[in-house]
Amino acid sequence: MLIKFGEKVREERLKRGLTQEELGKIAGKHRTYIGAVERGEKNLTLSNLQKIAKTLNVKTAKLLEDL
Repeated sequence: MLIKFGEKVREERLKRGLTQEELGKIAGKHRTYIGAVERGEKNLTLSNLQKIAKTLNVKTAKLLEDL
């Protein structure tokens, strides 16, 4: 589930032309955190999930679809 979620985050980030560093800066997270999320190595809190979704301008539910 975490790997699929991370893949969705990466896909949305790339659609917007953002680097991990840029996404992290906007979301208030370090780039290494974003990288760990994209690799499925981090189990996110709901607040961090919401921050990432908001930064990517997608609904939280979209990132959670089909997990």
